[in-house]
Amino acid sequence: MRALVAGGAGFIGSHLCDALLGKGWEVVCMDNLVTGSEQNIAQASKNKGFHFIRQDISEPFSVSGRIDHVINLASPASPVDYMDHPVETMKAGSLGTLNTLEAARAKKAKYLFASTSEVYGDPLVSPQKEDYWGNVNPNGPRSVYDESKRFSEALVSAYFRVHGLHTKIMRLFNTYGPRMKAKDGRVVPNFIDQSLRGIPLTVYGNGSQTRSFCYIDDMIEAILRFLDSSEAGPLNLGNPEEFTIKELADIVNKKFGKSPDNIEFKPLPQDDPKQRRPDISKAKELLGWEPKTGLAKGLELTTDYFKKD
Repeated sequence: MRALVAGGAGFIGSHLCDALLGKGWEVVCMDNLVTGSEQNIAQASKNKGFHFIRQDISEPFSVSGRIDHVINLASPASPVDYMDHPVETMKAGSLGTLNTLEAARAKKAKYLFASTSEVYGDPLVSPQKEDYWGNVNPNGPRSVYDESKRFSEALVSAYFRVHGLHTKIMRLFNTYGPRMKAKDGRVVPNFIDQSLRGIPLTVYGNGSQTRSFCYIDDMIEAILRFLDSSEAGPLNLGNPEEFTIKELADIVNKKFGKSPDNIEFKPLPQDDPKQRRPDISKAKELLGWEPKTGLAKGLELTTDYFKKD
C-alpha cells in the first residue's frame, strides 16, 4: 500500500506515519509545518519508504506515482494554534479538504478524513453519539476549527454521493502522548509542562468541565482498524472514561508530589465545552476496539517524553 498522509508531521499524523511504515506501507507525508514539526518525522525519515513533501494542502498540489489511500489529518488542532491561525485553519478545512479529495479522486484512492469531537460543540447530551448533531456557536472564537471540520464532513459526504469516492470519517476525541507540544493549549501537556517547571497548574473556570483522554497508541490502533475495515463512519474514536479538569489536576499534582492547592484558577474561555465524552459503542462493535492504556500509565509515558525533549 502507498498512502498520502496530509498533516503527517503533526502529533497524531507522525505516529500514524510510523505505524503505516511498520506495516510495510510506503508513506508520502505532506505538511506545511505551521504546527507540525520535522522532529516528529525524524524517525520516519530514516525509512526508505518515507517521503516528505512540504506543502500547504489549501494550495493546489499533485503527487507522482500510485496512491492507494489519502488520509487527511491536516489542520491546526489545539486552541492556541487555531486561534493563532484562524484563516489558515478555515482554509485547511475547506480548500485543503477539497484538494485532498480531488487527489483521491484522481488516483482512485480511498479517503479517510480526521474529524473531531469539536463538531459536537458544547454538547447538550453526554456521552456524545455519532447521530448527535451538536451545539456549535458558528461565529465564536472556536468556530474556525469547529465549523471547518463540520464543513469538511459535509464535503467528504458530498464526494461520496456525487463521485462514488470511497470515503471514511472518524471523529477523534482528546488524544495525548509523546510529540505533543508543551504549550499547545491542551490540558495534558499544559499540566505536565507546568509541573516540570514548578509552577501552579492552570485550571479554567472551577474545573468542573469534563474531558476524556485517549493515549496515542490506542488511538493509532483504532485508526488502523478503521482503515482496514469496510465501515465508513462517522465513527467516534476516543476514551469513554470521563474526568473533570480538577480531577486531572489533582492526579497530576499527586504524581509530581505537589499540594492539591497547586492550582491557579482563571476565567473559562468562551464556548469551552462543559462535557466531552465519546460513546464508542460503534467502534467496539464494528472494530472490536477499545482503549487499553490507563490514564496513570499514559501520563507516565508522556511525562518521560517531556523530560527528554
